[in-house]
Amino acid sequence: MPFVDYNSGKIVKIWEGISGTIAHSDQATYCRFTIKDGIILPVHSHVHEQWCHVLEGELEFNIDGEKKLLTAGMSAYIPSWTPHSAVALTECKVLDCFTPVREDFRELEKNAGL
Repeated sequence: MPFVDYNSGKIVKIWEGISGTIAHSDQATYCRFTIKDGIILPVHSHVHEQWCHVLEGELEFNIDGEKKLLTAGMSAYIPSWTPHSAVALTECKVLDCFTPVREDFRELEKNAGL
C-alpha cells in the first residue's frame, strides 16, 4: 500500500461533527478529517502520539493547558497520554497522524456505512 487516495476512501465518523478517511500502516494511522464549524473536541488523552496538521480553517488547540490558534500550515504535536482538546472556530480540514495504530479507528471503519 504505497499510495492512498483519500478522495475515494470510505468516510468514517469519529465523533459528532468529525469525519473523514483513514489509512493504516503497520506502525501508524494517518487520517484526513473535516471538523465542522463550532465543534468542540472535549479534553481527552490516549496512548498514541498524535500530529495534527491544519490544511484549512482555524482550530484552537489546548494541549496540557497551553492554548494555540492553528491556521493553515500549522501543526500540533500531542505526546502520548497528554490531555488535549480543541475548538473549530471555522470548518477545518486536518491531517492527523497517530502512532501506534489506532485500533479503535479500524473498528469504526468496519462499522462505517452500516
